[in-house]
This record gives sequence, C-alpha cells and structure tokens, in this order.
Amino acid sequence: MSEISILFSVALIIFLSPYVAKVIKIPISPTEILLGMIFGFFGFLPQNELFKSVSEIGFYYMMFLAGTEVDLKIFLNIKREILKKVLLFLAILYFLTILLVFGFGLEQIFAIVIPTMSIGLLSTLYKDYGKNEIWLNRAMLIGIIGEVISIGVITIGAIYLKNGFGSDLFLHIFALCAFLLMATFVFKGLETLFWWYPNLKTIIMPKYDKNEKDIRFAAAILFFVAGIMLMLDLEIVIGAFIAGTFIPTFFEHKKDLPQKLSNFGFGFLVPIFFIYTGSAVDLRSVLLPGVLPNIVIIVVSMFAFRLIASSVFLKEFKLKNTILTSLSLSMPLTLVIATATIGKTLEIINNEIYYALVLSSIFEAVLSMVLIKFVFNLKKS
Repeated sequence: MSEISILFSVALIIFLSPYVAKVIKIPISPTEILLGMIFGFFGFLPQNELFKSVSEIGFYYMMFLAGTEVDLKIFLNIKREILKKVLLFLAILYFLTILLVFGFGLEQIFAIVIPTMSIGLLSTLYKDYGKNEIWLNRAMLIGIIGEVISIGVITIGAIYLKNGFGSDLFLHIFALCAFLLMATFVFKGLETLFWWYPNLKTIIMPKYDKNEKDIRFAAAILFFVAGIMLMLDLEIVIGAFIAGTFIPTFFEHKKDLPQKLSNFGFGFLVPIFFIYTGSAVDLRSVLLPGVLPNIVIIVVSMFAFRLIASSVFLKEFKLKNTILTSLSLSMPLTLVIATATIGKTLEIINNEIYYALVLSSIFEAVLSMVLIKFVFNLKKS
C-alpha cells in the first residue's frame, strides 16, 4: 500500500506543481519540495527504498543537466579584466565564509554551502528579464565559474568531512585527480579528433534523426562516466556534471539537445528527487533546537557575503545592478540540496542540519525572486 500511495502522490504532485507554483508565485522546484513536505507530513509519502533509489537517479540526472549548461570553451573567451573581477568576487565570498565558520565555530559543512553557486534557478530569470540585462549576464558568468568550483569543493569537502585528514582522504583526492586528468585528456583528444574530422560530430549526433541518437549518446556518456566514478569509489555527482559538459562543448550544432534533455529531466526524473527531498523533511523540524538559528545564519550570510563580494562590480555597474547581481546569485537551491543529500547519505550531518539546509535553500530561492523583482522595478539609481 505504501508504494501505491507514493505512486499516486508523486503523479499528483508532478501534475499540479506548475499550477501551484503559478498561484503562489515561486519557482517550480521549491514548490515540488514544499508539496513533498506536505504530502509526507500527512503520511502519503512514506520512506521507501525504491522511492529513494529513483530519487537518487533524478539527483544524478539533475547534476548532468547542470553540466549541459556549461560550455567549457567559454573560459577561453572571457576578457582578462572581467575574469579577474569574477575570481575576486569568488575569493571574497570564500574568505568571508571561512572567517565566519571557523571564527564562530559553526558547522564545517557551512563552509561548503554558503559560497555555493548554481545556475539552475538563475537561468530561469532570462524568461522574466530578457538576455540584454548586464547584471544578469554577469551573474550567469559568475554562476558558471562558481558552479564548477562548487562541484569540486563539494566533492573534496565531503570526503574530508567523512574521513578527516588521513590516507583515505589522500587516496580519494588522488582518484579524483586521476579522473580529472583523464577527463582533460579525453577533452583534448576529442578536440583534436573533431578538428581533423568535423563530420564525425554529425555522424554521432545527426542534425535530423528519427532514432534519437543524440539523446542515446548523452545517456551513454552519463552511464559510462557514472560507472567510472563507482570504480574509483568517488561521488557520482562530479562525474555526472562533467559528463554533461561534453554536450555543449563538443556538439554545439545540437543547440536543442540540452533543452530536450532538460524537458525530460525536469518533467519526470528531477521532480521525483525534489519530492523525495521534501518528504524527508518533517514540517515540525523547524521547532527542533538549532534548526531555525542555522536557517537564519545560512540565509543572512549568503545574502550579506554576496552583496559585499559584488562591490567589485560597483564602479562598473552602479548600485542597482550590483544589488541585482548579488541577489541573482543568492539562490543556489539545486547545489545546496545536493550538498545536503550527500551529507546525509555519508552521515556527516545530522537531521537538524539537513533540515536547516533544505529549508534555507527554499527560503532563499523565494526571497531572492521577490527581492529581484522589487529592486528591478525601482527607478534607476
């Protein structure tokens, strides 16, 4: 009966989420989490191993989709002056976070979470504000670079928090470096191969194809890389993300492929992950000791540190666009949820911290959207 209840509940939430999100005026992903929390609270989404396993597949696919939004060639075309400011922004953000966490003896996982960047919700702002806003384009650039760094920090940080300093940590770091080195050689090799044989791209992914070879190839890359990560005893997260970057980096002629993959993922697999995440959070958890204070710490520090770091663009952007840049980078919902999921899976955080991370990520996403609209509609400063 529990599996039947889960199936009916998931079906209802997946169908209703867009309509509910439109009514309450928040993004669909936080809506799915909130509905998962409500259905879970009333017992319609009991904890179930199969439900958990399917949600993990959705989680890995979500990270794969995050990779499809990153064209690694973009790093070669960034102006040096802009790149310096972006790196300075990130450096200030991480410095302030480390100062806060270790200066006040907070949970070490906050050092990973607070500076986390994710372009999942950030990319949705283009629908409302267009592609000509300088603050949004700069935020997207920062988000792309920041997300790549965040994925690495999450992977290495999780290993450290799980094993501490020791042989296991260095063994995992060595395996991760070996994988990244191998990925670099593969990227370089493919770059050379496609330079000599450009038609090979259209053979692998024809522009017009009835057999969906492009989707099959993308799925094959994801499964292959996931298998390698399991062999190396590493988190599949970073492998899934890197696998996703293959698509925009080498198959730029398939501009519709990331959207096709995203339509499938966010219409089916990814919502199951968000629903499961919500179902694992007890609504009464806000009343647990430490949950609410940690939510306040995470939310306030995320907004404040990004606003301070954004001051590097103040001369170029002026006040309004600087504030909009910081706000648009203050809703890394997907990667905060990812960090919480990894932390809970590896048993390096307790339930209170897990609840605080999930709830703060939802609150940040909603508050950021509201504040962005408010600031954007103000008269130009």
